[in-house]
Amino acid sequence: MKTVLVVDDDPEIRDVIHVYLRNEGYHVVEAVDGLEALDAVSSTSIDLIILDVMMPRMDGIHACLKIREISNAPIIMLSAKEEDIDKITGLTTGADDYMIKPFNPLELLARVKAQLRRQSLIGKEEYNSLILIKDLIIDKSKHTVTLKGKNISLTPLEFSILELLASHPGQVFSTDKIYESVWKEPYGYSDNTVMVHIRNLREKIEESPREPRYIKTVWGVGYKID
Repeated sequence: MKTVLVVDDDPEIRDVIHVYLRNEGYHVVEAVDGLEALDAVSSTSIDLIILDVMMPRMDGIHACLKIREISNAPIIMLSAKEEDIDKITGLTTGADDYMIKPFNPLELLARVKAQLRRQSLIGKEEYNSLILIKDLIIDKSKHTVTLKGKNISLTPLEFSILELLASHPGQVFSTDKIYESVWKEPYGYSDNTVMVHIRNLREKIEESPREPRYIKTVWGVGYKID
């Protein structure tokens, strides 16, 4: 069940939104101003925020800025202001969508669903960018590698070799195939370029480079990661 935080100082508006969201199966948390919204985001797992702009104590613009410091949950702003500059201000402070009051509750509900669907797809993309091998985590989108929770610093070429092998578990890559795939040029001569990079990689990710757990040598053929 997704949790939606509704932030508005008008109880009637909160009630209307609450009813529509509850009827669609969402769990609803309410706040009357930006300060209460920050408390809710800090203490509860919030999947989406509906945030009014004009509120006492802390308005929606300042609340949005503060929320973005601790949460990436989608934010739909509500405001009676219709000027383009107001919309731009709301969106540039971290909001994902902007609706003008008075609004159609069904349209708001549709936008809630759209934002949650988009967030779900982003989450899947982020997950699919990860390669997990034993204690090794390779993030293809961020070009980062962590081993047992510790960041491992790799050169771009080292990362590309590791990503190539890890993306094809069990497949053996010859030295010339690794060179052509990573260096993006024909392997026209024999040298130890790839071998040196493999050795450097092992020094960084293997507890015992002479007995590697990750990058295995298939003698006479090439290298692989199981």
